[in-house]
Amino acid sequence: MSDVRLIEAPLEIGFDVEDLNPTDFEKEYVQLGEAENDAIAQWLRNAKGKGEVGDSDGIVVQLLVELYRKIDRLEQVLLNTTPTKIPLSCNAKIGRIGYEYFELLEPLLTNGTYYYGRIEMPIHPTREVGFYFEAQSPTLAKIVRMHKKDINEWGIYMMARERAIIRHLKGYE
Repeated sequence: MSDVRLIEAPLEIGFDVEDLNPTDFEKEYVQLGEAENDAIAQWLRNAKGKGEVGDSDGIVVQLLVELYRKIDRLEQVLLNTTPTKIPLSCNAKIGRIGYEYFELLEPLLTNGTYYYGRIEMPIHPTREVGFYFEAQSPTLAKIVRMHKKDINEWGIYMMARERAIIRHLKGYE
């Protein structure tokens, strides 16, 4: 455990013991992983594949797609058709993260127990990420299952936090 490198990253997590509701947790995990596979994302992939969207247009198109998704979510709220998430019994604050690990501020975990968790990632666009983790100690957890794109965004967020900490230590902020 001594080789685990963690950096400060204030996040909030909701989690529950995996064995309590494995079928529903797996369903939500898959659903959260496919959140980007909506009709507009499929259209965008097809347009890119056909060469209808150039490299210079990519950022503008991506921003328009995100605006569309926000409008779609607002419509769901107004029509009361927002998909409900599984209620998770524990909510906690994360103090530090690593590439495969995170550490809670309070000792809420049981060694060796597997959990299902959800975090709202502070990236653009903000979205919830579902994943499974195993408790290594009452505060330390190891991520054991996460979608590939979420792993990449977790790593990007961690690197951004490292850079922010370095800038702060050097007095640039």
